Amino acid sequence: MRLGMVISQTEPETVFNALRLALYSLEQGDSVKIFLSGKGVEIHGISDAKFDVPGICKQILDAGGEFMACGSCLKLRNSQGNEICPLSTLKDHYDLVRDSDRIVTV
Repeated sequence: MRLGMVISQTEPETVFNALRLALYSLEQGDSVKIFLSGKGVEIHGISDAKFDVPGICKQILDAGGEFMACGSCLKLRNSQGNEICPLSTLKDHYDLVRDSDRIVTV
């Protein structure tokens, strides 16, 4: 399965649970692409004692998952992006939706 996710928030528990699904899907042999939009491009800054969002992001990358981040949303926040939030385009977002078997939005 090709799983596409769109994350547009920074609530720690919600984002963490979505990322758990992404990691589990990768462990099942699925491909996973995650597009960060709106507040979602701030995912690397989520800090919570109960929900290790940066840690699970690294696990997803190590397992072959892919993150993309809305370039316009990054620019609004004066950010150039980073490993978890690489600068991406509307075309990348469109391709993720077009090419995924399933889409999860958070």
